[in-house]
Amino acid sequence: MGILIAGTALLFLALALSISLGAADIELKTVWDTIFHFNPELVNHQIILELRIPRVIGAAIVGACFAVAGALMQGMTRNPLADSGLLGLNAGAAFMLAVCFAFFPGLSYTYVILFSFVGAAMGAGIVYGIGSLSENGLTPIRLVLAGAAVSALLGALSEGVALYYEIGQDLAFWYAGGVSGTTWEQLKVVAPWLCIAIVGAIVLSRSITILSLGEEVAIGLGENMGKVKLLSAIIILILAGAAVSVVGAVSFVGLMVPHLARWLVGHDYRWIIPTSAVLGALLVVLADLVARMINPPYETPIGALIALLGVPFFLYLARKGGGQI
Repeated sequence: MGILIAGTALLFLALALSISLGAADIELKTVWDTIFHFNPELVNHQIILELRIPRVIGAAIVGACFAVAGALMQGMTRNPLADSGLLGLNAGAAFMLAVCFAFFPGLSYTYVILFSFVGAAMGAGIVYGIGSLSENGLTPIRLVLAGAAVSALLGALSEGVALYYEIGQDLAFWYAGGVSGTTWEQLKVVAPWLCIAIVGAIVLSRSITILSLGEEVAIGLGENMGKVKLLSAIIILILAGAAVSVVGAVSFVGLMVPHLARWLVGHDYRWIIPTSAVLGALLVVLADLVARMINPPYETPIGALIALLGVPFFLYLARKGGGQI
């Protein structure tokens, strides 16, 4: 409980700093006045309300979603290398975004999210299908290799669609990963989906804990394996698909954060999932803040910044043989 409270406090501090700092630094007092005494005639108030607040809320939400999706995937599959970015979900969602922009321009954001869901499901299905072809069955490393191959293929197809239909500029934001374009309209559409999915993950957390002990143990304890896996898969697709539609194909959040949460609070997913949500939100909010501060007024893609941490962490886990769930 102490870890969760401390993480939440740090998250609120990071949110405040992220709203205050940027190309134009704004005092925290002005942020407070904007929230409780908004004056549309003041430029700083407009910057805070229309640009920075939706941006930091979007960063927190998608960070929580990627982290919770990774925690669910690791617990459900007992694969410590599971992550929506490494197992093809993010690449599939990004590919369907390319298809959406090429063939159905002008669609409302609700339909863009639905395309992302379909793409995430397609990417995951192809990866697990390829990984299952081996006689030795699925292994963590084999799944990651299949995920890398499928992600490369879908990425190449996305680039091809972007070049042929001249929509590369529209897709550049999603390829790089960032929250600078987040709007209140997007949050109104995506936030209910993601909040429901995170609550659903917390509801399933006890079953995920049992499932992480092994299928034989779970069956012996009376768990309905098919139901738990189906609900978990639906929640993961919602989390990954909707998050990619907001921030782009950011990887490694769902890989790193659940391991950190597991190290801090133990192996009970009733604590791992909410802790992952808080830490994932904190990671992406801080990454977005650093992205704006490295070379202002230009921005560094947050996907690149997180990968600087994620790649060494992945190599560390692979060297250990995947670690232990």
